[in-house]
Amino acid sequence: MNNSITDKVNKALEEVRPFLVADGGDVELIDIQDHVVTIKFTGACSDCSINQSTLKLGIESTIKKHVPEILEVISIVE
Repeated sequence: MNNSITDKVNKALEEVRPFLVADGGDVELIDIQDHVVTIKFTGACSDCSINQSTLKLGIESTIKKHVPEILEVISIVE
């Protein structure tokens, strides 16, 4: 992962993290490959029925605001 892009993505995640934590969840950066960010929801967010809306409308839009070269944000389930 490119450190500059990683730092920017982490900064964007810090911006949305308080909203997730307030609902008992969190998000973890897993990887950045080919301008695609992979995240993992944790806590209450991992099985929340609206986490894909949160992913696209909250997390992806915030990351793209900070790092315009990011094309997409996807989540994984472990």
